[in-house]
Amino acid sequence: MEITEAIWERLLALRQGACDIAATDAAYGLYAPIAGARGSFVLAQVGQSLDGRIATPAGDARDVSGPDGLVHLHRCRALVDAVIVGVGTVKADDPKLSVRMVKGPAPVRVVVDCHGVLEGSESLFHDGGAPVIVLRSAAARGRPLPAAEVISLQPKACGLDPQDILDILARRDLLTVLVEGGARTIARFIDAGLVDRLHVAISPIIIGSGPAGITLSPIERLAGAHRPVTEVYSLGSDILFDCRLERRRAGDLVSDRQGEKVRVAHQA
Repeated sequence: MEITEAIWERLLALRQGACDIAATDAAYGLYAPIAGARGSFVLAQVGQSLDGRIATPAGDARDVSGPDGLVHLHRCRALVDAVIVGVGTVKADDPKLSVRMVKGPAPVRVVVDCHGVLEGSESLFHDGGAPVIVLRSAAARGRPLPAAEVISLQPKACGLDPQDILDILARRDLLTVLVEGGARTIARFIDAGLVDRLHVAISPIIIGSGPAGITLSPIERLAGAHRPVTEVYSLGSDILFDCRLERRRAGDLVSDRQGEKVRVAHQA
């Protein structure tokens, strides 16, 4: 898949609402749903090896994605309002979460740090890049963090709730979101039914052991597996699977609660 400068300029214009683009080119088919999203839109992205690993057991993840996979990731960042990572990703990789490999605006950087373990020495607090938001549990007693907005959220049983995270970002007009990592953070958004698109970029390397790219809640039978409509793109060094997930909307949540009440009543 080739993306010319002209195509990329049109996608950036679409992100700003300046024009409409018919998805007649592979690049438009892949990126226009992100750039043209209006209202809440969540993209999750994972780069992994052929055997589904995102790092070695020692935590080395820097060369999992090939050069074209990295450019794709930076394009995704440039097309959204905010990028979300978990604190484990920040501690392990010390990422800048920038768009330095492509032309375009840098997203607001959001770190989920439920227990307040960030020290303030991490690079994203000192690089002069896009604004940083750190989300903590209301019960956490973390250190003051330079050049960051720290927001406290009431935790749920399993930590900070993904819907609460999206709501707090929406109040800041951050509606299109890239959930970039790590595996646990991505899994929580998918399990909550809050992901519109999942991009899985596979690099032709075999690591053999180490953490998996996505670790969802276990299922007993394959009938319960996600089977999304998927398009496959060659990025060059990597192969990308663009998966359309069934996002759960507010109305669906009401229906689910009503259905649960019916099931309980029948069991009683």
